[in-house]
Amino acid sequence: MIRFNNDYSFGAHERIIKKLSEINGESYGGYGIDDWCLKAADVIKGLIGDKSAGVHFLVGGTQTNFTVIAAALRPFQGVIAADSGHINVHETGAIENSGHKVITVKGENGKITAEQIEKEAKAYVKSDIKEHIVCPKMVYISFPTEYGTIYSKKELKEISEVCHKYNMYLFIDGARLSYGLTAPECDITIKDIAEYTDVFYIGGTKCGALFGEAVVITNPEINENFRSYMKQNGAMLAKGWLLGVQFYELLKDGLYFEIAKRANEYALMIKKAFNSLGIPSYIESCTNQQFFIVPNSLLERLKKYTYEFEKEIDENNSCVRFCTDWNTKEEEVRGLIDEIKK
Repeated sequence: MIRFNNDYSFGAHERIIKKLSEINGESYGGYGIDDWCLKAADVIKGLIGDKSAGVHFLVGGTQTNFTVIAAALRPFQGVIAADSGHINVHETGAIENSGHKVITVKGENGKITAEQIEKEAKAYVKSDIKEHIVCPKMVYISFPTEYGTIYSKKELKEISEVCHKYNMYLFIDGARLSYGLTAPECDITIKDIAEYTDVFYIGGTKCGALFGEAVVITNPEINENFRSYMKQNGAMLAKGWLLGVQFYELLKDGLYFEIAKRANEYALMIKKAFNSLGIPSYIESCTNQQFFIVPNSLLERLKKYTYEFEKEIDENNSCVRFCTDWNTKEEEVRGLIDEIKK
């Protein structure tokens, strides 16, 4: 079975496995205060051009979103997100379980605008009953979004300016950050993301690591006591060096971006081929996630390749996702295209 249903089906890049094997007989300090975590943090600080940033290593995306939001917000505050945002639709109410409301706005292609955010913030500011309603204190966006779309530098800057205007934090979910930053249409750098946000994370689980997300905090208010929130929420790994060594290997010489760029190229090969065969895209994505409207009769005949069912379009057609990743091979992509042609 050749999987195109997600980007976390494989273990880790061979360099990570090799390095873990090499150092397996060595011992390190615990809880993320070790040589490897410090080395990885230094690399990240160099990439974003901010030596004062806080860098913390957690295990998974939901855990990271939960911990960041819990650490940043007071109990009566909430977080603005697109209705399709991961924290709203794919985390089993984890944010609400932390005591914070997800304030949803209607996304367009997975994205929200500065105008929508300002409308929510302004409504709270003008309210005469603030003690009765949730205070929007954070804005959550994903880069790329759940639909594989990306924000432009202009869009991100505008959102950042609204957040500053209303004293809100901006948080970017970077579970697939490498795919977004290496997309052909991207005009944003990792330095831009660090500049415009208060906190973001560099995804590892979906981007070549066995597991792990690197949280980067540029706002001291959020960074203060963040490790205490990690521990309290079960997000502090005793063998933290297992995370540090993975991010060091991925980021020290650009491997993180190299493997993601290739995955995007393969995804766009699939897009071009499908579209040329009369299979339309459901949404225009330039990253490793591609969404198509496919006849159910064709899907029933795809036996060797997996995909992710998104939703029913009508009784004869479905929206499905084909997803490449850091380990996708060109021959697998061409095989899928040939199968669709048949």
